[in-house]
Amino acid sequence: MSVSVSVSVSVEEPRTVRDDYTVITLCGSMRFREELERLDAELTLAGHVVLTPTALPPSTELDVEERARLGRIHLQRLRTADEVLVVNVGGYVGESTRREIEHAGSRGIPVSFLEPPRVE
Repeated sequence: MSVSVSVSVSVEEPRTVRDDYTVITLCGSMRFREELERLDAELTLAGHVVLTPTALPPSTELDVEERARLGRIHLQRLRTADEVLVVNVGGYVGESTRREIEHAGSRGIPVSFLEPPRVE
């Protein structure tokens, strides 16, 4: 069985005006999956576009290349954001999240935290 899909996309008029919605990328450890999901729903219902880390089943085993690819994809989400919200339950910020915060900061993207960060 063959299925043909035709999509018409205009390339003549590039998007030059931002939409009315703020793009917020969530960052944080997947140990806070429920909090990430709650914030995704809450912020979306409030009228924001929310980008979240990819939530894989806990039993999923990734090789080094797959982990690196997921990391690059999430950095692309950060570059797309107007704002970054760090989901740091209990003030916890892991090493990957620290790199993401630095990446956003280096691009001038505002970063806020769910809770005050721990001072270590």
